[in-house]
Amino acid sequence: MRCFIAIDIDDTIRAGLSDLQQRLAGQVDVRKGDVKWVSPEAIHLTLKFLGETRDEQVVEVCRIVADVAGRHKGFDLDVESVGCFGGRSARVLWVGAGLDCDALLQLQEDLELQLEQVGWPREQRKFSAHLTLCRIRNAGAGVKIAKLAGQYKDFSLGAMSADSVSVYRSELTPKGPIYTVLGNYKLL
Repeated sequence: MRCFIAIDIDDTIRAGLSDLQQRLAGQVDVRKGDVKWVSPEAIHLTLKFLGETRDEQVVEVCRIVADVAGRHKGFDLDVESVGCFGGRSARVLWVGAGLDCDALLQLQEDLELQLEQVGWPREQRKFSAHLTLCRIRNAGAGVKIAKLAGQYKDFSLGAMSADSVSVYRSELTPKGPIYTVLGNYKLL
């Protein structure tokens, strides 16, 4: 099964992201199939994507996540600034979540280190705390969305509390991914 580790977002932030998605979709002139908007219910802050994971590995991952969560205090993180990955032709449009939050960076690094010690490869890219709004499937649409993102760099939804970390199963379906919580572990 495909798995990942994430922080859930609260309903107020989720509603704000949904409103933002609708506003952005109404402002950009692209074909419907060029952009895949993430369902607001599926938006989360990914700390580590694990990919294919055997059942016995899930037990070990959950143990590690519980242990790491038990060493870190809860914290607030600001949800702000629209950006994109992919340069001039965006591939992913996102909102930052805790971009300068030391507690978040320490939690993510601790998870990365503990998982690496039991054989999970370390992510090669620098951690970028974000909430994905959409994925772009067409280069022309990516250029338009990248320009639009620049108009929202000062966007802010305020702060949210991070009080737990979850391990998720991700099942890909034609209608989009289905996420199932395999374990939820409270921060101090």
